[in-house]
Amino acid sequence: MSRLLKIIFVLVSVVSAMVLLASCDSIPIPGREDIGSNQRPSDPVVVNIDATSSSNTPISPAPAIPILLIPEASGTLVEQNERALLDFSNKEDGYIMVRWLTETDMQLRVRVTGPTGVFYTYRLWADDQYEVFPLSDGSGQYSVMVLEQVEGTNFALALEVTFDVQLADEFGPFLRPNQYVNFNENSNVVAVAAQLVAGQETLLDKIASVYNFVATHITYDAEFAQKVVDGYVTGYIPDLDDVIARGYGICFDYAAVMTAMLRSQGIPTKMIFGYVGDVYHAWINVHSEETGWINGVILFDGHEWTLMDPTFESTAGNAAALQEFIGDGSNYIVKFLF
Repeated sequence: MSRLLKIIFVLVSVVSAMVLLASCDSIPIPGREDIGSNQRPSDPVVVNIDATSSSNTPISPAPAIPILLIPEASGTLVEQNERALLDFSNKEDGYIMVRWLTETDMQLRVRVTGPTGVFYTYRLWADDQYEVFPLSDGSGQYSVMVLEQVEGTNFALALEVTFDVQLADEFGPFLRPNQYVNFNENSNVVAVAAQLVAGQETLLDKIASVYNFVATHITYDAEFAQKVVDGYVTGYIPDLDDVIARGYGICFDYAAVMTAMLRSQGIPTKMIFGYVGDVYHAWINVHSEETGWINGVILFDGHEWTLMDPTFESTAGNAAALQEFIGDGSNYIVKFLF
């Protein structure tokens, strides 16, 4: 354990962290409605950076990449009509896949409601391609609605399916890619993760290596965050390879990149959206057999982890003040799991 690096706080103060964190407040989150284009984003956000900056130098891909658990539309359990198709063949593995079948200029949504009654409202694009959505509410009954915009924030039901889920593995939803944590065997985020964990002997070593990379490689993009808050950018979903390449991001980017890296190494990881204080934010939980779920870790003292939040790590410089704010974690209120 003593060989693990302690977390290094790299910028100015916890006050600065809270100012930057507030900029995450208007990031689209399932369950919170926003209306934008119904076309899948094709161009990543372009940020001008100094190409000579060492913090933005790409890591060479590593050759050893583990077998990834990639979702597939198996076609054994399907409900469809002329407008939409829902493939829930792999519900026991913790995911479903949906695609829209016809042309439309209207907005599309997929609403997933699990056994706890919490509903997740996702975007769906009219491009006849599958989107992957997690069944992150555990085992139980799910209702899935595919919705088409009528006008403004009013949507009409296009397809509805109800089914029971008994997860084969409670970690299934948190080991695979989905719309918000999107990667595959060709993703650079997977190759970078493989290099980061190469030679690491323990699970905590691997988590520490990925955590330190994300927290120090990605700089908080306050300008883009403000565009999201001001409504100039809607429906933002991270392109993980693009985030790594440019070295800039917002809280959604930090959490999604780290989640993808750890999942690609077979480490169960939850990306969490919720409140920190009175603002929306994104952070992660990681599972180990030794500790169970490590909830919201931000600091490793050489012996144990407490509160994992790579955005705070990247933007806060006053460790004592940060720990005082975090306290026992009660400032973190979980709303959604991915």
